[in-house]
Amino acid sequence: MADNNELEPTIFAATITPHRSLGSVGFVVLMVVFGGVSFLAGIAFLMMGAWPVFGFFGLDVLILYWALRLNYRHAAAYEEIKVTASALTVRKVSHRGHVREWLLNPLWVKLDRETTEEFGIARLFLVTRGRELTVASFLGPAERADFAAQLGNALAQARRGPVRTVLH
Repeated sequence: MADNNELEPTIFAATITPHRSLGSVGFVVLMVVFGGVSFLAGIAFLMMGAWPVFGFFGLDVLILYWALRLNYRHAAAYEEIKVTASALTVRKVSHRGHVREWLLNPLWVKLDRETTEEFGIARLFLVTRGRELTVASFLGPAERADFAAQLGNALAQARRGPVRTVLH
């Protein structure tokens, strides 16, 4: 049986994921170039008789590889936000797959923000019953401002209630 949220129209829905500027091709190119430069520099030190330095250049490549793989693994996290006339659903999924979900009443939720003069919106959060729930943490300040405007409009629309068209 479908719950009530599936029967009413969605006013706003967004899935927010962490931004990754380096794609898989860029990752391979970076690793090949960095590995090649490290290998050549290591060979130069090896030829000068400083053989332990060669190992440290290889260690640098392994550390960079590990750090980038860890970064990509964390990219699997995301937030889903859905607004209907009767419910605001926030679902946060960690990079490990742990899910946390909140079901809030859009009539009682206030969208609030912390801003700094230098960066704009530093933090965006929902406030209900004195509790704060941070949202859109993956976004930059400019994207967060755009998201705040869209979510604010959706909450205002939810407060007005469903719009019904009367046919004559």
